[in-house]
Amino acid sequence: MAERDIVVVGAGVVGVSAALHLQRRGRAVTLIDRRDPGEETSYGNTGVIEGGTYVPIAMPRNPLKLLRYGLNDRSEMYFHWRAMPKLVPWLLQLYANSTEARLRTNGAAVMALLAHAIPEHKALIREAGVDTLLRENGWLQVYRTEAQFDAAALEREVARESGHRFTVLDVNEARELEPHLKPVFRKAELWHDIASLTDPGATVKAYARLFATTGGEILQHRVDRLVPDADGWTVETDNGAIAAREIVVALGPWSMDLLDPLGYRLPFAVKRGYHMHYNPSGDGGLNRPVVDLAYGYAASSMAAGLRVTTGIEFAERDAPATPVQLARVEPRARELLPIERPLEHDPWMGRRPSFPDSVPVIGPAPRHSGLWLDFGHAHLGLTLGPISGRLLAEMICGQTPVVDPAPYSVQRFG
Repeated sequence: MAERDIVVVGAGVVGVSAALHLQRRGRAVTLIDRRDPGEETSYGNTGVIEGGTYVPIAMPRNPLKLLRYGLNDRSEMYFHWRAMPKLVPWLLQLYANSTEARLRTNGAAVMALLAHAIPEHKALIREAGVDTLLRENGWLQVYRTEAQFDAAALEREVARESGHRFTVLDVNEARELEPHLKPVFRKAELWHDIASLTDPGATVKAYARLFATTGGEILQHRVDRLVPDADGWTVETDNGAIAAREIVVALGPWSMDLLDPLGYRLPFAVKRGYHMHYNPSGDGGLNRPVVDLAYGYAASSMAAGLRVTTGIEFAERDAPATPVQLARVEPRARELLPIERPLEHDPWMGRRPSFPDSVPVIGPAPRHSGLWLDFGHAHLGLTLGPISGRLLAEMICGQTPVVDPAPYSVQRFG
């Protein structure tokens, strides 16, 4: 086996970004994935690059609201009951992380990364030559009732405390920004410190081309196992074995498939989600992403059409698709958005790799020399890919990290 210097497993935005940043620090990097870059979770999101306030997704503390989720009739969240025995311990940890104090602490850890998210993306976008895919005009959150607006007060409070910009709008002011929205809502917020992409999958592919044209190696293999040995690591794939001095696991929802056999037991879950593209009516479309907080979906005009993305489905990672949420939100989306017929026969399904504190793992594995981790970015994988790749590369190469890495250590789980 020819020995590689460092192998990054996973060619989504997180892995591609880590590979690029390692390459720029003089490392010879091999990037491996079973699919071409940017074709899994990195492809199917709303295209948002957050750069400001962040309050993690939380479980309700009110027992009556919890009971309502248990009825499984909500559009923003859907459960597969057969998956619940495995999910209950994770959901209990999510509940423990849903106090205001924990939301603030965990949110602050993520916001330290968000402060660098847009600049890091913009640097790669310029080098990759895909400037036309970037929008820098924020996103719009709409509220159908005053009660829903009041329930989001914590996010506004954190924004004021941290100096992040937002503007509260009435219906007419919101429709001046997005004239094709229908007036079924009462209030809106324009969040300014947010950018978005009209084709996130194409953006990640452009980053991968940049990596390849500057000397990086990309292999399309399925990685089956990581084996530590005296000289580093053996990467066992469906196309033979590869020797490497060091390994980065950036395989998103599939990361624990490689780490569990090495003895790592982490509170990890996969949140599934769906999207569908629609033909916009007339000359309709959106100038920026829009979130309908009442029903837990988002929409954005993409190269492929007007994309509607759903909330969270808790299920076995590889269970057959059940796009119940999309069926529930489509009538609601038609109330608000200028959409006509769907442009695909079947919805796309993706998987978000998630820890219960909503904070990714970035850094060394504690029990194996030369094993590095970069996954668990939940709903912020696209946003955080470049900055987490930079932070990890600085740690691997012994440089001063751009952000204190302590909150992202896997050892926080004990």
